[in-house]
Amino acid sequence: MANKNKIILTGGGTLGSVMPLIALYQELIKQGNPTDNFLWVGTQTGPEKDFIDKYQLKFQAINSGKLRRYFSWQNILDFLYLIIGFIESLVIILDFKPNLIISAGGFVSVPLVWAARLGGKKIIIHQQDLRPGLANKLMAPAANKITVTFEKSLNDFDKSKAVWTGNPLREEITKTNDRRPITDDFKKFNLVEDKPVLLVLGGGTGAMSLNKIIIDSLPELLNYCQIIHLTGKGKLIPRENFSGYRAYQFLNEELPLVMKLANVVISRAGMSALTELSYLGKPTVVIPIPNSHQEDNAEYFAEREAAIYLKQKDLTKHKLIDVIKDLFENKEKRERLGNNFRDSIKQGANEGYINEIKVLLAKSM
Repeated sequence: MANKNKIILTGGGTLGSVMPLIALYQELIKQGNPTDNFLWVGTQTGPEKDFIDKYQLKFQAINSGKLRRYFSWQNILDFLYLIIGFIESLVIILDFKPNLIISAGGFVSVPLVWAARLGGKKIIIHQQDLRPGLANKLMAPAANKITVTFEKSLNDFDKSKAVWTGNPLREEITKTNDRRPITDDFKKFNLVEDKPVLLVLGGGTGAMSLNKIIIDSLPELLNYCQIIHLTGKGKLIPRENFSGYRAYQFLNEELPLVMKLANVVISRAGMSALTELSYLGKPTVVIPIPNSHQEDNAEYFAEREAAIYLKQKDLTKHKLIDVIKDLFENKEKRERLGNNFRDSIKQGANEGYINEIKVLLAKSM
């Protein structure tokens, strides 16, 4: 791919739409494309700017509203934000002169994608989750190509545009998986090597309800394992110290290593995290956000015996403790879950996706 091509990556509000685009950015950089040829367009208040800073990516924020499927007076104000965001996007398109825009969802992408369509730019959108998101539905008519994580999702979009690539994976995950944990890795998080590790991922913005159940369960859970708990920024953490328990609001560079160290994982059901855990083959308990697209993801893996699906509304600390205890006491079950999880997502997504980018850019020349 000629390195004169300029590419805008867009998404944010949460980190869910960020991870696959970072993976593509890393692949394109390895192929000789300079960092100056990339621009990230995101939200003004989301976590994505701090996250992508380490990747030497230029960042610009635009206004974006939250598109709700129900009536709310806030929709009127958010519609105005969308108009402002569209105007800001036109300015960015005219100034940066991109050849391609890539989005993995998120409402901040909507005005930018349609501004790019108005400017005659090539557009790819990526559908990570099993259930198509509203933002992607709104962008799909403007897109030249729609990539999907799951083969089933091909039926949700124009078949002349949709292609099954799988979900791109950051190189931090692949590199971490290439080596066995060493003593210093455990010491970094004040862990011992002879006791299993439970990792709790509450999602990019944390989950108060999930945090509370974990904290209430600590005295019993710590009989079976050590715990690394990502609580989310400013979210609930225990008031007393527990031996073998480590709480962090957020981990960035260290997260792939923590995933590698974990013997069992409790996670929300966003596809960025689940794709990385799947690649690592981690036995995982998924507790999706209630009444959300994450429930579809959780059902997909549960049906394939690739993860244990627990519904938040039915969850008690006693039920959670029983499930985790059973996993730590049953090595065969952990291995079966991990192997099924690894086999449940299409491999080679990065290479396949880069090929789609090359084909689309070649058509634009």
